[in-house]
Amino acid sequence: MLDESFECRCVLHHDYGDRDEVDGVDLRIIDDVRQHGWHVVKVIDGDIQFAYTIGLTHTHRTPELAMFGLDVHVMHSMLNTLGAKAAAGAVLTDGQRDDDVIEGRPVALRSVDPSWYRPYLGRAIGFYRESSFPVLQVAWPDADHHFHWEERAQERNRGRQPQLWLKPDEHPAGIWTADL
Repeated sequence: MLDESFECRCVLHHDYGDRDEVDGVDLRIIDDVRQHGWHVVKVIDGDIQFAYTIGLTHTHRTPELAMFGLDVHVMHSMLNTLGAKAAAGAVLTDGQRDDDVIEGRPVALRSVDPSWYRPYLGRAIGFYRESSFPVLQVAWPDADHHFHWEERAQERNRGRQPQLWLKPDEHPAGIWTADL
């Protein structure tokens, strides 16, 4: 849960004077948040695939979630599983592991540094109109149950997910930092 002092500045709470200018994607996001409590954005850009939620902070006062490196439909399903847990009252926090998202493997939640929001979470910034909402990266392990930041992780899986808890200038060079 978020600190009691957090004030949601999203487009549902505040009229920024541009509601008649939103595009079809933004209308879908707004409708999904109103109807379901959140929306999942799926992005495929060449070798990069990721998905993230918009609305969990607004509706359930819990961090948004972002996931990288798997098929976007698989990530969509996994983010919905975690979103449903948050909607049911589960607390999602930095450092937490959850064994009930991927069958037979845990996922780990890590706080995303806000300097990554603009490159990867643009629609969420548009919805919240600022970058002060919290986001957790949902990391998945390799076949041997090692996460991509761990020394024993399989080499082929190390670059499939970014390490968004690091600042961009501290992040290992690769596809996640190429356009920064």
